[in-house]
Amino acid sequence: MEAHKLNTIADLLVSPEERVELINGEIVRRPMARAEHGVVQGNAREELSPFSRKSGPGGWWIITEVSVAYELHQCPCHDLAGWRKERMPQRPQGVIDLTPDWVCEIVSPGHERKDTFTLFLLLQRRRVPFYWLIWPEDRTLIAYQLDGEHYRIIATLAEPVRARIPPFDDIELDLAYILGD
Repeated sequence: MEAHKLNTIADLLVSPEERVELINGEIVRRPMARAEHGVVQGNAREELSPFSRKSGPGGWWIITEVSVAYELHQCPCHDLAGWRKERMPQRPQGVIDLTPDWVCEIVSPGHERKDTFTLFLLLQRRRVPFYWLIWPEDRTLIAYQLDGEHYRIIATLAEPVRARIPPFDDIELDLAYILGD
């Protein structure tokens, strides 16, 4: 019996497929883009834009649809990810190999396991300080913060509210706007 070959980041970079990522050594297609996903992703990016501007709280690079090379066989494409400029002073380019300070995934129906289990464990192991999950259909946001070696829930928002959520607690975020209300 032949051993299963795990793909690497090099294999991902030469893949002819579009909208793919490397998860546990397998090149997988990302879910088809849905309107709900696009609205939440765009609105979340816009709501967090003060953190990218010099006139706001500043100090962050916040990027959508960014590939992060965590390990030889792990290079997911995050819906949103952010790096503090003190850790990454220059604008990032290409596939990024520096662990983010924050990741947000917009959970797609049929792909919940990847976001709530596979990526959750990867980001926890790689010590990403903050991980947010947004469910557009359920109108829910859950925010996790690394506490020692494990994530703990720091916010669960299930209705359109304004809230201060770490690491962006310098401003109130409008969940109703993020969800497209």
